[in-house]
Amino acid sequence: MSINANGNEKSPLPTLVVLQLSGGNDFMNTVVPYGDTLYYDFRKTVGLPEHEILHINNQLGFHPSMGPIKSLYDKGDVAIIQGIGYPDPDRSHFRSMDIWHTAEPHKFSSEGWLGRAIRELDPKKHNVVTGVSFGSGLPRAMYLSGTPAISVTELESYGLLTSLAGKAQRRALNAFTRMYTPEEFDEAAMVMKHIGQTGTDAMAGIEALSDVSAQYESKVEYADDPLSQSLRGIAQVHLAGIGTRVFYAQHGGYDVHGSQIQTQAKLWGQVSRAVDDFFTDLQQHNADEEVIMLVFSEFGRRVRDNGNGTDHGSGGGALLIGKRVNGGLYGEYPSLSPNKQVSGDMGYNNDFRSTYSSILDDWLNVQPEPIVNGKFEKFEGILNPL
Repeated sequence: MSINANGNEKSPLPTLVVLQLSGGNDFMNTVVPYGDTLYYDFRKTVGLPEHEILHINNQLGFHPSMGPIKSLYDKGDVAIIQGIGYPDPDRSHFRSMDIWHTAEPHKFSSEGWLGRAIRELDPKKHNVVTGVSFGSGLPRAMYLSGTPAISVTELESYGLLTSLAGKAQRRALNAFTRMYTPEEFDEAAMVMKHIGQTGTDAMAGIEALSDVSAQYESKVEYADDPLSQSLRGIAQVHLAGIGTRVFYAQHGGYDVHGSQIQTQAKLWGQVSRAVDDFFTDLQQHNADEEVIMLVFSEFGRRVRDNGNGTDHGSGGGALLIGKRVNGGLYGEYPSLSPNKQVSGDMGYNNDFRSTYSSILDDWLNVQPEPIVNGKFEKFEGILNPL
């Protein structure tokens, strides 16, 4: 039994936080195959020195900026899913992210996989804050017509997409349309329909979230960067005990065609600190057993660097983090051998919908098949249900 922000006991609900790394995170320099000499053959300029890598075993190690996540891994709270991907990989940011958001690799869909999950978790729409996204605009993954999901910039001002007026609203709408709607759909009709729906939900959401900030107290000093503040907001809402089951946050800048060494070090430094602060905050409130986090990116990068960075590729990886995660290595690290590469990329050996299915079935207690559009083999034992 955990304690909510106002000091009352509450029954724990299994809760999912999804953290999207936008731009295509370079998995080869995140979980580094330093024990394979081919890594240094292909990464002449962006290869990380072995003595700086945070060793997992004699073959793999974390990026040097991932110290806090390495500490969580050493506690058994981080699962590394190696070689995650989907058939016929697409190197377009928008199409690949769309595939991850809708769980539809072969056709376009207007329904997000988390939107479907929220519908199953709250079929009668009793709670407009069953799903809450922190950041600019609602992610496509959470969109489902008729299913409420709230988009919050920051709790103190509760910046909703639908609360913007005039030119600001039009700019936000245009950005939302460009980012999350493929050309095959009637963009304006779909987005305007969603805004009409969320306008009503926003009013109820304001009431549900209005006292969350006032109730929250924490000894954790989060950094000032947007991701840290998003995760702080997620902690605030979760600890308020208002029934949110699915959270979403985003962190951008991973399209490292150049200046990769400096850029990735900064990005993973921010992510590692923010994630560690978040779980420390939950632990101090006796709530870390009821939350897991999925960290993913739309694709990996090319095996061979381009002289100052890496270009769009495939065969990436994902992380599951939390006290209820059985940490370790899952899947196989894709081979770097030229005859095993896929057009110069790492291959994939497990479909991302296997990870989704594991989370839905074993954590959220939701039937995965209709949400991920098929039956996919789960990672058995990767999660300990509440």
